[in-house]
Amino acid sequence: MSTVSPYHHFSAADWGELRAHTPLQLSEQDLERLRGINVELSLDEVAEVFLPLSRLLNLYVNASQELYRASDTFLGKLPAKVPFVIGIAGSVAVGKSTAARVLQAVLDRWPDHPTVDLVTTDGFLLPNAVLDARGLMERKGFPESYDRRALIEFLSKVKSGVPEVTAPVYSHLVYDIVEDEQVLVRQPDILIVEGLNVLQTGVGGGDVDQFVSDFFDFSIYVDAETEHIRRWYVERFFTLRRTAFADPQSFFHRFASLSDAEAEETATGIWRAINEVNLVENILPTRSRADLIITKGADHRVTDVRLRRL
Repeated sequence: MSTVSPYHHFSAADWGELRAHTPLQLSEQDLERLRGINVELSLDEVAEVFLPLSRLLNLYVNASQELYRASDTFLGKLPAKVPFVIGIAGSVAVGKSTAARVLQAVLDRWPDHPTVDLVTTDGFLLPNAVLDARGLMERKGFPESYDRRALIEFLSKVKSGVPEVTAPVYSHLVYDIVEDEQVLVRQPDILIVEGLNVLQTGVGGGDVDQFVSDFFDFSIYVDAETEHIRRWYVERFFTLRRTAFADPQSFFHRFASLSDAEAEETATGIWRAINEVNLVENILPTRSRADLIITKGADHRVTDVRLRRL
């Protein structure tokens, strides 16, 4: 007995046909600034994957705005500006941060929604001092390592149309929250929220009875085989060993002097003990909740796209 998939399935080429003449307005210089560490991404792939997605989201944004206007008309209120919120989830090293930046760039060029902001949930990680006191430093990135209440409060204000909302800033160099620094969000047309566990629903407690994904108008999961992601993580570790880790201020400066063999062993150990566990236990189970799943092959190129049936 066959089962009906909840998703429309497209090859990357078939998905690209849905671009429908949407123009590519990014240059190679733009793309160079948007690429992540060790993430191969060409303008051709941007046109094939992200332009159709931007076209779809443009239609969704316009429909959402019409719905809000209808509600305000019914209630006898002046139309309020409520941002369209997009969530992007996926494993460490899968390329979701690059996907978020590229999506922001292509959406920003649509005339109907000129302001597109991007916030990462890294800023809502608990400070290292708190994690250390709770014995959670080795669980950084797991659901319990976030100030979930603060993140939900932030999104609640954004979706309520509060004129200015702030979010904390996280530094990957010092591996901690940056005190006295914030991101200011001023009623953008679209807000992209990128993070490991943004689609999760199983963590709560106390009087927090909402989930981060409750505030999303559309959600994306960036997917790949676990073994591919492991290799990408190790390759990224090698690149960082030569670059960011060499900075004496880096939290991981101690890794800069590792030999190739030591670096391979260390990166693989971190992946197996922390990131793969988080992926298998917390991140991957949320994939089926996404409105769109982007699947990558071994070379980081997108092979398939699945869009949830409406």
